[in-house]
Amino acid sequence: MATRKRDPGAGASKTSASKRKPSRKRGGGATNLDCLFRPRSIAVLGASRNPQSIGYEIVANLVGQGFAGPVFPVNPKAKVVHSIPCYPSLEAIPEPIDLAIIVVPSLLVPKVVRSCAKKGVKGIVIISAGFREIGGKGTALEEEVVRICKKAGIRMIGPNCMGILNTEPEVRMNASFAASVPIPGNIGFVSQSGALGEAILSDAREIGLGIRMFASVGNRADVGADDLCEYWANDPNVRLILLYLESFGEAERFRRIAEELKCKKPIIAVKSGRTVSGARAAGSHTGSIAGEDKAVETFLFQTGVLRAESLREMFNMAGALLHQPIPQGDRVAVVTNAGGPGILATDALEGRRIPLATFQASTRKRLAAVLPPEASIQNPIDLIASAGPERYRKVLRTVVRDPGVDSLLVLFVSPVMIDAEAVARTILEETQGHGKPVVTCIMGKQRGDEAVELLKNAGIPVFSFPEEAADTISGLIRYRQMCARETGVPKTYRVQTRKARRLLGKAAVDSEGWLEGSAVRGILAEYGIPFVSTVQVSSPEEGVAAAHRVGFPVAVKATGAGLVHKTDQGAVVVGLLNGDEVYETIQNMRRRLGRRHPGLQFEVQAMAKGHRELLLGFTRDPYFGPLFALGLGGVHVEVLKDVVVRLGPLRDVDPLQMMDGLRGRALLAPYRGAPGVDKAKVQEVLLRLNQLALDFPEVQECELNPLIAGEKGVPTVAVDARIRVQSP
Repeated sequence: MATRKRDPGAGASKTSASKRKPSRKRGGGATNLDCLFRPRSIAVLGASRNPQSIGYEIVANLVGQGFAGPVFPVNPKAKVVHSIPCYPSLEAIPEPIDLAIIVVPSLLVPKVVRSCAKKGVKGIVIISAGFREIGGKGTALEEEVVRICKKAGIRMIGPNCMGILNTEPEVRMNASFAASVPIPGNIGFVSQSGALGEAILSDAREIGLGIRMFASVGNRADVGADDLCEYWANDPNVRLILLYLESFGEAERFRRIAEELKCKKPIIAVKSGRTVSGARAAGSHTGSIAGEDKAVETFLFQTGVLRAESLREMFNMAGALLHQPIPQGDRVAVVTNAGGPGILATDALEGRRIPLATFQASTRKRLAAVLPPEASIQNPIDLIASAGPERYRKVLRTVVRDPGVDSLLVLFVSPVMIDAEAVARTILEETQGHGKPVVTCIMGKQRGDEAVELLKNAGIPVFSFPEEAADTISGLIRYRQMCARETGVPKTYRVQTRKARRLLGKAAVDSEGWLEGSAVRGILAEYGIPFVSTVQVSSPEEGVAAAHRVGFPVAVKATGAGLVHKTDQGAVVVGLLNGDEVYETIQNMRRRLGRRHPGLQFEVQAMAKGHRELLLGFTRDPYFGPLFALGLGGVHVEVLKDVVVRLGPLRDVDPLQMMDGLRGRALLAPYRGAPGVDKAKVQEVLLRLNQLALDFPEVQECELNPLIAGEKGVPTVAVDARIRVQSP
């Protein structure tokens, strides 16, 4: 690594601390992190003469990258580190210190942080490990450091991190042990993993992605992704934010900040740690479907954060968002000179639910006039293999002007006889200046570096595989959709909360926290959620009498401890037409289920008249709060898994958007002479469940499955419901 010597008399650089003053107005309060990213002076506590040590590497990086202020190594056993005078202690440094980089053993860190507080340091980066990540004494050490920092008003990155960087020309700070320094740019980058952060910086440099500021936040004892997003929100030179997260900080604060940034500065996140363990432990369909990763995905979607499935996808989307306009709609035109890549791109788009554009008649007419008969004028347009720059020019000039086209995906498989660079220049000339994003894919050994560089230098994303190009353009469209999504307003109803609370307090609860059926129906009734006429009985004779009261046909269900998914255990029989059938059904259930489920009871229900079975419910995520689910319900819910989830509190538009998000949403509309469901009634039921979830934080799960959704004029009623409270 290149280094430059400092003036020993200055103790650091040619730029004095007094000549460069960081702005203290950025965001104010908790968002003012200039003490970390725009320091006037830096001390490295734990600086070392050993070239293999982190303490040496950090000093070398600060010097080598040309930090614009003085750097003060601190080590009581050294006089010089990297040709810079070394001080025995922080107190011995004659000048003020804005930022301290701490690289000492964890047991010494509290003492060092106290010395920082005494010196008036306002920002620290703790590289050292051995804190909360190891538990026990490490957790206690971290808590002690946090207390010291809070008392002194110190902002802290770490501990257990790689460090921070700022490539601004007036700062030029590499306060990390990263071997690779990114090229300057307009991206703010947060990584929770230090090792991965270094790899990310290296990859970003390799693909030409410019980073303005980078932070490896480690244990996030103080500054986390939420603070950094808020800090960068007010920085006009940070145009895009990238996050690699293993967990979140304060979810509600992050949500507020991300929503404020929505449509102003894109945020792209890779969230690792996907798990199904929470789903395996869930007792209800809602709990198993709305698992931990679903909560994360929904949280990011609702806050306006684009989730990338991989680091590569994150980089691809970042490049496109920085250099391409946001599409005005979702319709994509695919132009290719080979059928196979065009089909792959189309499949990838449709897999992301991105529609292909339908060309106007005038567009098709012009395409037919310039293309050979064997070419395709439908979308995707196949120019066939002989297409050269001129054919691309005529087609792109026509397609880009079609008002039904919002984005273009242009593919070129380079045969030997075609000038790839000339095709690339044509793509550039014909697609720019129309306000429509363009993503390209150039394939083949003859594609040529010149063609790729020409497009990249113009800000047009270039990929080697059609699927990557399709995924990137779908990322642009997803961002547009998130920005355009109506957020709605809160909606509440007049409900009987006190009566419901009394019912909840008196309800019988099994060992897992599930309430008995009559209490569930009572609580739902107090919240205005309609339930099919139901009578609880304990014998065949009582069942026959109840069936006559509610009216045939009826359904009979067994209830009792351990009977969660009743259909799986043969505990539900529907369509019983007379008393004999009811009597025999209850007798059979007693014989089969009685031994395994002592105290077996039965419910006799009227058959609902609706024709669509839905699932509505919520499960309470310990971190994000209530997670609501709406999907196609009944016995096939976990097979179909056609469910849309949202985090609460819900707003009035959420249930309607959830219904529109179902793959099987056509089943809710009129078809084959059958009327559609009354969506307003379904919307109301879910919003009433939202109110229940907010009023009763002790309710961990609530599920209506199925909810029989009727057409307009026909009641929408719950047929089965479950409520689980926190286990005693």
